[in-house]
Amino acid sequence: MIHALVSGCITFVLALALGAPIVRYLRAQKAGKSISEDQPQSHQVKAGTPTFGGFIIWVPAFIVTAIAVDWWNHQSILLPLAMIGVTGAAGFVDDMGTLQHRTQKGLSWRFKIGFLTALAIVAAIILYQYIEVSSINVPWSGSYDLRWGYIPVAVLVIVLTTTGVAVSDGLDGLAGGTTLIAFIAYGIVAFIQGQLYVATFAFIIAGANLGFVWYNAHPARVIMGDTGALALGSSLAVVALMTGQWLVLPVIGIIFVAEGFSDVLQVGYYRLTRGKRLFRRAPLHHHFEELGWAETQVVTRFWLIGFIGAMLGVAFALAVPS
Repeated sequence: MIHALVSGCITFVLALALGAPIVRYLRAQKAGKSISEDQPQSHQVKAGTPTFGGFIIWVPAFIVTAIAVDWWNHQSILLPLAMIGVTGAAGFVDDMGTLQHRTQKGLSWRFKIGFLTALAIVAAIILYQYIEVSSINVPWSGSYDLRWGYIPVAVLVIVLTTTGVAVSDGLDGLAGGTTLIAFIAYGIVAFIQGQLYVATFAFIIAGANLGFVWYNAHPARVIMGDTGALALGSSLAVVALMTGQWLVLPVIGIIFVAEGFSDVLQVGYYRLTRGKRLFRRAPLHHHFEELGWAETQVVTRFWLIGFIGAMLGVAFALAVPS
């Protein structure tokens, strides 16, 4: 555990060191994000804030993982790293379309869901066939082998988690803080289960996330963008699947569930009622802003809920009979 914690601290320092020049470079390249009209009017002041902040997370995470994790003897850790690389690259392309004064649009949600589904199928097959994880761990009951049924479950976990994290990326510090909490929770679970290399990876991502939040704290100097959100969501899902404790992921990631479903419910209700809205604005964090909560209040309170969810999730994971 000492190695995992120290690796996380080193990653934080590296992210902090790399963050300032990355932000300066993005500003120099005029990588300012345009703000959608669908967001609250108060968000228009964020226009021009550099996006691509995900680089502050996954560049130091790659460096420290290559040094601190014995990936040669634990090659399965290459899967969450690959997920970060592939989804981060897709997020980069999408973020390019959100820049100010750019006519080309980002990737459509239909394309992103299709892309994530195809990628999730590949990842699920690797998890089942090569990493040999196929169980469901049920608190107070036990572990049960799903056999081939594990693959569609794993696909669903990866797609829903990735999109849930991406939807949560809308306020300063929200996605960064909530994924930070989730990775710490799974780092603890992995350590207790004896998966030290998974625990080390989880704390490395947590440390990188801490470094990013330093620059993303309100008022943000940089925005995560899909460059970071898709990478964090997909790698979190894979870590949960590698620990076998994916059933508690909706509890640990309760904010991602609430954010994602609020978007789905809003769209569905709007179509069913021909124009009526269930929430004042979706996703959920914007609804609370419309109710009069300050951005910092929404973020802090969502962090608190995420922390409680993480504690409950770890407790449920520990309740699985060995």
